[in-house]
Amino acid sequence: MADAVVLVSGGTRGVGAAVAREAVACGAIVAFTGRDAAAGGALLDELVGAGAEALFIPTDVADPAQATASVEKVVATYGRIDCLCNAAGLTSRGTLIGTTPELFDEHIAINLRAPFFTMAAAVRDMRARNAPGTVVNIISMSAHGGQPYLAPYVAAKAGLVGLTKNAAHAHRFDRIRINGLNIGWTDTEGEALVQKRFHDAPDDWAERAGRELPAGRLASAQDAARAVVFLLSDRSGVVTGSIIDWDQQVSGAYD
Repeated sequence: MADAVVLVSGGTRGVGAAVAREAVACGAIVAFTGRDAAAGGALLDELVGAGAEALFIPTDVADPAQATASVEKVVATYGRIDCLCNAAGLTSRGTLIGTTPELFDEHIAINLRAPFFTMAAAVRDMRARNAPGTVVNIISMSAHGGQPYLAPYVAAKAGLVGLTKNAAHAHRFDRIRINGLNIGWTDTEGEALVQKRFHDAPDDWAERAGRELPAGRLASAQDAARAVVFLLSDRSGVVTGSIIDWDQQVSGAYD
């Protein structure tokens, strides 16, 4: 990915930050967004200190204007955008009968509307330059149905599956490849906060959960980042419109 200009939404922590680090390691110029200015500044210092060219764009992607502006900032700074990873996500809990309209709208805003408008802005630049590009949307294994307490999350992520395929089909002859990654249970800072807030999880929750899984551990953010960068890069060849189940559990299989 030498000199490719990459934007990672939700790139200040978790899978997004891991994607930023992995893309930089592969030679890319990386811009990333997030709401946490302190975390964004710390990651920027880390990347620049390692010799990378990087840019932090404070952004609340729940606001379509800010989501669009983040792409426009990348284009204004570097003259183009080559790759986009939509990693920003909200995983707060809600059941079908317990979810308020406000919570539902929050999930739609971050997990579905934000990638819609960042993709739209990125594709506009790619088409204006008649240049190829790649997009990877971080989705979730829960898009297959998920747990009862993830109703609004599942609704938004399942929508992102359809959006990913629709956009990939619409822009395949523009040479813009758009794919999605259904990641499984991953050990991140955000997941740790969710487990403790909603499930009263102990400090060693990740180790306990991992012991019940085939690999003996949860996936790591770096595991996911490697898959994302593969899909963003030319190494993934011609593939587009694919939604890849990236997990150690097999959806639809039962003991």
